[in-house]
Amino acid sequence: MARMEDILDVYQLPYDAQCPVVCMDEKPYQLLADVREPTPLSPGKVRKIDSEYERKGTCSIFVFTEPLVGQTYAHARDRRTKIDWAGEIRWLLEERYPSVPKVLLVMDNLNTHVISALYEAFPAAHARTLVRRLEVHYTPKHGSWLNIAEIQISVLTRQSLCRRIPDVDLLNRELSCWNHDHVTSDKPVPWRFTTVDARIILARLYPSF
Repeated sequence: MARMEDILDVYQLPYDAQCPVVCMDEKPYQLLADVREPTPLSPGKVRKIDSEYERKGTCSIFVFTEPLVGQTYAHARDRRTKIDWAGEIRWLLEERYPSVPKVLLVMDNLNTHVISALYEAFPAAHARTLVRRLEVHYTPKHGSWLNIAEIQISVLTRQSLCRRIPDVDLLNRELSCWNHDHVTSDKPVPWRFTTVDARIILARLYPSF
């Protein structure tokens, strides 16, 4: 319960441009190619896609969202390793938020989401610089629903991933277009579930005194 309340407390913090709250999650994605070219749209006829497809491997889509300003970024990598995660964190801190002193990062406790990965990916001095600008808040086990990035992954899946994409380069071009739309929309995520709500609705999970 402590981890859940910690996340809910983070979500209640007022907006601070010098200490943004960012939620991170990742999604495995299967790359697929058409065996036969789809029949294009034409007047009075729908687009037709053959049911047969070719598997082109898998990749991982990393998603970061800043819920209080409504901006979301997604990027695909060939693999899902500690080094890949570290590369995304470096991007977050040095390219997305290069001048802020601290980023509050909400994410699940996946075995690749560990601070030590930064030291495996970068020289110690560089890794330490990144670590000092990062404050991690882990969602509890079986509590991934607390991660707002999961909501954005659901939106991304419906809007951009509902068709066959054969390679990571094309996938990243699609994600780049989606990123642009969501960066310019500036629609904050209306998270309303609070610690007070949790203590009432999930009272059965708390110890009795």
